[in-house]
Amino acid sequence: MPNYLPSTKDLLTRFSANECALIQRAITLVENLEDIESNRPRGLDVALNLLNLNVDLETILAAILSDSRLLDYPLEPEFGQVVASLVRNIKELNLLKIYSKNISTQASQIEILRRMLLSTADDIRALLIKLAYRLARLQKLAEEEQEMRHFIAQETLDLYAPIANRLGIGQLKWALEDYAFRYLEPVNYLFVAKELENKRTHREECIETFIEHLQKAVCASGMQAEIKGRPKHIYSIWQKMQRKNLPIDELYDLLAVRVIVQDAAQCYEVLGLVHQYWTFIPKEFDDYIANPKNNGYQSLHTVILDADNNRIEVQIRTKEMHDFAELGVAAHWRYKEGSKQDIATEKSIASLRQLLEEKDGDTLLANFRTELFADRVYVLTPRGQLIDLIKGATPLDFAYAIHTDVGHRCRGAKVNGDIASLSYQLQTGEQVEILTANDIAPNPNWVDPNLGYLKTPRAIQKVKAWLKLQGQDKHNTIGQQILEQEVLRSGIKKDYQTKLLQHFNLSDLDKLYVALGRSVINRRQLSHALLGAEGKKRKAKVKKTEQAQNHSLEIIVDGTDNILTHFAHCCHPKVDDELTGFISYTNGIAIHKKDCENISKLNDEQKKQLVAVSLKVNANL
Repeated sequence: MPNYLPSTKDLLTRFSANECALIQRAITLVENLEDIESNRPRGLDVALNLLNLNVDLETILAAILSDSRLLDYPLEPEFGQVVASLVRNIKELNLLKIYSKNISTQASQIEILRRMLLSTADDIRALLIKLAYRLARLQKLAEEEQEMRHFIAQETLDLYAPIANRLGIGQLKWALEDYAFRYLEPVNYLFVAKELENKRTHREECIETFIEHLQKAVCASGMQAEIKGRPKHIYSIWQKMQRKNLPIDELYDLLAVRVIVQDAAQCYEVLGLVHQYWTFIPKEFDDYIANPKNNGYQSLHTVILDADNNRIEVQIRTKEMHDFAELGVAAHWRYKEGSKQDIATEKSIASLRQLLEEKDGDTLLANFRTELFADRVYVLTPRGQLIDLIKGATPLDFAYAIHTDVGHRCRGAKVNGDIASLSYQLQTGEQVEILTANDIAPNPNWVDPNLGYLKTPRAIQKVKAWLKLQGQDKHNTIGQQILEQEVLRSGIKKDYQTKLLQHFNLSDLDKLYVALGRSVINRRQLSHALLGAEGKKRKAKVKKTEQAQNHSLEIIVDGTDNILTHFAHCCHPKVDDELTGFISYTNGIAIHKKDCENISKLNDEQKKQLVAVSLKVNANL
């Protein structure tokens, strides 16, 4: 947690005289208001938490004026439409009643997550203010009861800190995590804090010696660089201890240095100097300049061994990269439109908003939790492209990350040149090659969680969507066959489709086919609907005609007589026509002309139901 908190004086020194007048006016409106709930943050507290993010005037004003004690004040005439809109949005978010002993925690988190993400649709500053409000809430959390403290802290780790991380706002992320950890696990928090303090002198000596030597090397090469020790954050240290199952004194990056230079080319020059004068550990090297993280973060990371074999992590970046790493999307206001920083900003915001594509609440929360605060692995394509996946991802996840079609046709994979199982868990730095075949299709086993083929939510959804579609296609085909058979049997003409859809209250033929294929509509119901589509008068006439014809003719099927038959009404066959019979499973054999349009539409499987027929005129005719 920060040792220094900004004051109102700091706030007023960052802006011009005219801007300070507006800020002072906003402060005057809220500073003497009566406290309604003493444990709720004041607007000025929220604004001070935003100050180090270098946000613009409108954001500062909106933060101050979002004070819950300021009710029904007309803000727009004095402060403008943008500030008034931001304040309305923030007050709505802050008033969400998300805590109750009886409320479903998951349901409440889904609701607040949706509202928070939706608040970024027009202005990302609303979300920045919300995060600063949550930090101010944590700073006053000691005044709350134990149960509320635990809930607020847990929710911070589950929802707010991951959002700050995705938006690249390191300052807010670390502060949110450390405050929350302090209340969730006070014993472990104090343990890490004391260990850091006990070894502070040793760390400072190692860092000072390294910085002195590196500064000389940089100056000798004709460059200028700002080199300083990097602060460590208690929660991230604890997480790494748990993840790597290591005691705190074996974590190499407790010793960390940051180097800030003028441009990207100098980043690589300094990296060369570091590797020239110190032994480095190859597997700990990461180039996030060439391959930025999803949230836009860029830097070079390497780990070296000093003369006493202490491991020191070195981060090398430009001033712009550093600002973006610390401020995330808030750095947007410090750079001109169209710059790389703006592109990174839009990327980080877009990746957050992608979550809104989920309409199902459970899926939204599951994807959010899985993707935002799970560990990541970074693997390479054969061409060297870096692919960012969640920890535990498999070659099959990798295939779907490349392209949905690659995933659907995946028949195998090579990892670092060797054949690997599709359920193998990928590790950072590995190169993955996907083997495909045109005759391969997704397997239902791929979405079985017990078999471990897929880890990423989006890949799982892609496979499930494909399997569902195949099921629909199968039933669609079956339904078409059933309808064609019944149409042939009954002899209906072509104008029956609209009436059938109206009868079953369906919007299109595909839905009718699927309903027939799944037996939601059975053959008897279909037959009844087809008769209704023809009309009662037609049915009576048909019956009479059939009786007249059947009594005057003997119908012979493949040399056999006395078989239940009827004449089709689609082509009205006569004695002197070339005829064929279509076997119906429910109403005997329908007699058609050989050149009947419906007969010509039969597929190969249906043609197996055709039989030869002939007519013999009775002697009494």
